[in-house]
Amino acid sequence: MSLARHATLNQLRIFLAVARHGSFARAAEALHLSPPTLSLQVKQLAETVGQPLFEQLGKKIYLTAAGHTLAEGCQDIEARMERLTQDLAALQGVEKGSLRLAILTTVKYTVPKLLGGFCAAHPGIEVAMVVGNRENLLQRLAQNQDDLYIMGQAPDGLDVVSEPWGDNPLVLVAPPNHPLATAKRISPQRLASEPFILREAGSGTRLTAERFFGQHGITLKNRLEVGSNEAIKQTVAGGLGLAVLSAHTVGPELALGELVQLDVAGFPLLRNWHVVYARGKKLSAAATAFRAWLFEHRP
Repeated sequence: MSLARHATLNQLRIFLAVARHGSFARAAEALHLSPPTLSLQVKQLAETVGQPLFEQLGKKIYLTAAGHTLAEGCQDIEARMERLTQDLAALQGVEKGSLRLAILTTVKYTVPKLLGGFCAAHPGIEVAMVVGNRENLLQRLAQNQDDLYIMGQAPDGLDVVSEPWGDNPLVLVAPPNHPLATAKRISPQRLASEPFILREAGSGTRLTAERFFGQHGITLKNRLEVGSNEAIKQTVAGGLGLAVLSAHTVGPELALGELVQLDVAGFPLLRNWHVVYARGKKLSAAATAFRAWLFEHRP
């Protein structure tokens, strides 16, 4: 039986969603389908292929060899359809088309405002934005799921264009009643015994902080590992430890006196946000226009 003649694009889209989520239930939720409808489509596709696409071990599902091959082909089809959409939109100019954007959680205090201005200037463009941590964005980048990514430095292992875009200074914050709150030019060694509230492993902010203190012979004392900046700020304000955070994320708390910025020698740690996209990717007219908008209105 010919796959090209009997498989539908909708079946391929559903199968690829299951492959990416590793779960029928999560894929059904993401596609707004009922689980029975989704399972039926995958079953029919497997019958067309003539081989099982998934195997279940315990409570988890895994791609079979045929499933891996089909998933690679589906990604190629998805990329080609996206290019076709972009090419057709380009014929209508920048006022039409779509923009898929993925940004780091620390940038959510800056980029959405710029995106709002861009959408007001180009109301015909459809925009989808995902906010995630570094691991989320790297996974999406590896799968070419978005047009542009705004993150810290992209890893060397991915073939991408990475353009410095905005300053992202990191500061060290503490609760206002901390003994070092009013101290000047604090030596990093004085913090060796202080408990720290850290982001998840792999976070760019955490890696930068650990690198800095490591250069001073200090291993950070990890009291808690927290997955969001908002939760870290609340935890520090509650007196459970210190934290290194982007200055862009703590402005209101510093102004209200809920947190204080410690005057530590070597701080702030200077980092950059980058606009990242796959090398060789043909950016749509909308993505090209938004990239230009970002650099024109950089913070």
